[in-house]
Amino acid sequence: MARDYSRRSTARLDALAPILVVVGMKREAACAAGEGVTTLCSGANSAHLRRRLDALGGAEFSAVVSFGLAGGLDHALRPGHVVVADAIVSGEARRDTHSRLSSALMKGAAAAGCKVAPGAIIGVDAPAMHPAAKAALREGARAVAVDMESHLAEYFARRRNVPFVALRAISDPAARALPPLVAKALTLDGDIHALGLARELIRRPHQLGGMIRAGLDSRAAFVSLGRCGPLLGPLLRLMLAEL
Repeated sequence: MARDYSRRSTARLDALAPILVVVGMKREAACAAGEGVTTLCSGANSAHLRRRLDALGGAEFSAVVSFGLAGGLDHALRPGHVVVADAIVSGEARRDTHSRLSSALMKGAAAAGCKVAPGAIIGVDAPAMHPAAKAALREGARAVAVDMESHLAEYFARRRNVPFVALRAISDPAARALPPLVAKALTLDGDIHALGLARELIRRPHQLGGMIRAGLDSRAAFVSLGRCGPLLGPLLRLMLAEL
């Protein structure tokens, strides 16, 4: 009986379509890469992400995950803390994520050594750069974190009628302002726009201190993503095979 169950489980796993993991940058995609996972990078550009999702056409996926960095809205969240969304907010809409898959991610991230919290994530089309903007989002949306992909990834999953979850590591905390050049830091492919950053720093060198602080914050976040990314394929595919 045990052998038959194992064979059936293996067959269900083999039959699963890939999991689509939506990220903002290539470094996040590298954390999530693995068997049964397809990554899609926004380049921190919402219009570009919409086009890339539309271009997927009829490709089949067993689930959709929003994964990567996020801005903190809750002052209790520090760089490196992980938020597993229990809801995604977009405009005035608030939609729950898949509870069983989210619970599995919570437990998996905690077991990997991360500090994990549940809460709503709000998706926006432009980065929240200043503490005042983050405070307005927190109060208006009752959200604990903000990113630029989760609302579009959730909409894509809902249209396809597949489960959706979001796991995001806090990079810039609620009280931290980001220097303006952060908004220009990525290419559409999700690479660091090194030449653009260098030109901007030459023009406005006062942003260097803010960039250093942002880099230290993101380093802590990427440590957490490096721990959680390898969970996505094995853990979620195992759960999906049992749904």
